[in-house]
Amino acid sequence: MTAVAERFAVRVMVTDVWDQVFIAVGPDTTVADLKRQALPRALKQADPRVGDYVVKFRGAAVLDETTTLGTLGAGANAPFIILPARRRAVR
Repeated sequence: MTAVAERFAVRVMVTDVWDQVFIAVGPDTTVADLKRQALPRALKQADPRVGDYVVKFRGAAVLDETTTLGTLGAGANAPFIILPARRRAVR
């Protein structure tokens, strides 16, 4: 008998394109994995520079991206925000 990992969907808002994507994850998914999955889907780029972005959960930046979603307490339909790490000049 094999154990099946619980999977659920989370919402990820990418502010560069003001688009929201849904990602199927498990409690053992890291924040870095979430970012690596969400950015290409939202930005429609094959290899975006993931180091140029930060992830926020419940209003705070997640500084340690090796943290799992289970440790953060994220459940089904949990909202995450991915935004540029540095401010951009207004033109």
